[in-house]
Amino acid sequence: MTDVTDLVGVAHAVALGDALTDAWGSWGPTMTRDARRVAFVSDRHGTPEVFVQDVVVDGPPPEARRIPLSDDPVVAVTWSADSAWLAVAVATDGGVKQQVWVVRPDGSDAQQIAGSRYQHAELGPWSRSGHRVVVTLPSTEPEQPARAYLVDPATGQRDDLAVGELIHILDLSVEERLVVLRDGQRGEEFVVVVDRLTDEDHPLLTPPHEGSAEIALLRPAPASGTSPLVAYIATEAGLPRRQLLAMPLGPHGWRGEASVLVGRDDADLEYLDADDAGRTLLLGWNVAGRTELDLVDTATASRTTVPDLPGAVVTDPVLSRDGRSVVLAVEGPTRPRELWRLDTAALTWTRVTAVPELPAVPLVEPTLETFHARDGLPITGWLYRVPAAARDASRSAEVDGVPLAPAGPAMLHLHGGPESQERPTFSPQHQAMVAAGITVFAPNIRGSSGSGREFVHADDRERRWMALADVVDAARFLADAGVADPARIAVTGRSYGGYATLASLAFTPDVFAAGVDVCGMSDFATFYRDTEPWIASAAATKYGHPVDDADLLHALSPMRAVDDVRAPLLVVHGELDTNVPIGEAHQVVAALRERGRPVSYLELAGEGHEYRRRESRRTLVATMVRFLADVLGAG
Repeated sequence: MTDVTDLVGVAHAVALGDALTDAWGSWGPTMTRDARRVAFVSDRHGTPEVFVQDVVVDGPPPEARRIPLSDDPVVAVTWSADSAWLAVAVATDGGVKQQVWVVRPDGSDAQQIAGSRYQHAELGPWSRSGHRVVVTLPSTEPEQPARAYLVDPATGQRDDLAVGELIHILDLSVEERLVVLRDGQRGEEFVVVVDRLTDEDHPLLTPPHEGSAEIALLRPAPASGTSPLVAYIATEAGLPRRQLLAMPLGPHGWRGEASVLVGRDDADLEYLDADDAGRTLLLGWNVAGRTELDLVDTATASRTTVPDLPGAVVTDPVLSRDGRSVVLAVEGPTRPRELWRLDTAALTWTRVTAVPELPAVPLVEPTLETFHARDGLPITGWLYRVPAAARDASRSAEVDGVPLAPAGPAMLHLHGGPESQERPTFSPQHQAMVAAGITVFAPNIRGSSGSGREFVHADDRERRWMALADVVDAARFLADAGVADPARIAVTGRSYGGYATLASLAFTPDVFAAGVDVCGMSDFATFYRDTEPWIASAAATKYGHPVDDADLLHALSPMRAVDDVRAPLLVVHGELDTNVPIGEAHQVVAALRERGRPVSYLELAGEGHEYRRRESRRTLVATMVRFLADVLGAG
C-alpha cells in the first residue's frame, strides 16, 4: 500500500486516491441451497473476478478461492438451485456488452453460453429447481424484439421463454410454467405473468402509468390464503413511494386484486427477496440514502426491523432458501464493500469476507444537507467538507465541535442516471478531493431516486430545464452557506451527470470555474443515433423522443451552445463505451479545441461505461485531482 502519511498537498491527495482505490471490495453475493457456501465478485487482484468460499459463523473468514474465467471483468454471479453451477455475467473486453458464462463451483467445465462483441446478453435468474438459467438477448436493430431463453449448461439445450421489446425476466414458478417479466420504457415499466403452457399473459401492473415496477417474485401463498401463489411486487406505480404489493394468483396466472402489504412514507423499497416457502420476506429500504432492512412474516404480516447494520448502505441482499440467514454487501464513506451474514432468528451479524488494509489517515464522514431550489423544491446532497487543518484554521468554523475550513474551492459532483442517487458510499474520488483542499458537494437534483415517485419524474422531458437549474442553485447554496468561494466552484459528473456538467458550462457559463465531464452526452441527436438500440428505445420516456421531441432535445444539447463554454474542462471517456458512445466526447473536445478553449481529454483504454479496472480508476482520480487543484488553486 502507498504510504500517504509523509506527503502534503496534491501529492498527498493523489497518493491517498491511489491507496483508497487499491482498497478492494467484495459484493454481489449468491448462496448455495444450504447457505454454507457463498460466491461473490471481488476486485482484490485489480479486476472484478468470481470467488467462492465457505460461510463461517464462528471465527475469522476463510480464504476465498478464485474461479478463473477470462481476462474480462466480471459483472455478476449467481448460484443454481441445485448448487451444481455458477452463472457469470462478464463485460466483453471491459465494455458495455456482456457475455454469460457457466462454470462448476470448483472452476471446471467453464463455457460461454451467450453474448459476444456484437451481441449483448443479459444474465437472468436460475430456475427455482434444477439448473436451467435465463439468458435474454436484447435487440441489435431498432424495432426488433428482445428474446429470452432457458439454457441448460449441462446439455447446451436452449428453450424459448419470452419475447418482448424491452423485457427482463424477474422470476419463474417452480415448475417453470409461469414467467414473471418486466417490460416498458424507463419510468413506465410494467409487470406481466406469462403462462408458457397456454401462451397467455396476465398483466400485474398495466400501462400507461407514471411510475414503474422494479422487482417481482412468485412464492407460495401463506397457509391462510385462498390462492396457491402470490406475486410480490416492488412498485411506485400510482403510489407516492415504492412500496410492496401482494397479488394473489391462481394456478395458471390469473390475478386477484393487488394490495399494499408494506409501505413507508419516508422510504423507497429497493430490495426484495423471499425464502422458497414464501414464509419470510426480506425488504431493503432506501431512507434518505441509507439502508434499513425488514423481515416480514407473511402468515401474520408482522414486520421486524433488523438492528445494527454494519454499514450505511447495503447492496445485493440475499435471503437463504430456508429463510434462516441473509448475506449482503455493505459499505460506508470510510469502508469499501464487504460481505456480512445475518442470522434471521437471533438478529446477529457475522463478517463473511476478509477486508483490505486502509491508509492510516482520517477520512471524511459526509453530512446530509438540504437546500431549496428556486421553485421551493427541497434538494438534498452529501457534503464532504475540508477540515480546518487543511486550510487557514484561524478563520475556520465549527460544526458539532469539529473545526471546518473557511470558504475555499469546491466541487459539485453529479451522479448518473439521472434516476440514480448519491449515497454515503466509499468514494476514493471524494476523499482525495477533500485531501487536496477541495470541498465536495454531491446533490441529488430532481430526477434522482430515493425521494419518491414525483421527484424522480420531476425532470422528464421539458422539465429537464429545472433539473439543470438545480445545479446552479446547488452552487449558490455552497456560496451562501460560506462553504465555497463562489469564484472557485467546479461542476463535475459522470454519465448523465457528465451531460449535466456540459450543459451547466454551456448554458450558465458565468457560474462555474471549471468542469469535469466523465462519459457524458454532449448532443442528444448523436447519442440516440449511436447508442445501443435497446438503450435508445428505453430512454425516450425520460429524455424525449428523438423525432417527436427533436426541437426540445436540440435545445437541451450542450453542443448547440458550445461557443459559450469558457471554463477549463476535462473530458474523460472509456474507449469501449457504447452506452454513451465515445463520439460524444470526441465531438465536444474537437469543437472546443477548434475555438481555442482550454480542454483536456483522457481516454481510458479497455473500459466501457463503468470503469472496472483498478488502474483506470487510479488514473481517473489522479487526473481529476491534479486538474481541479491547478484550476481552482487548491492544495
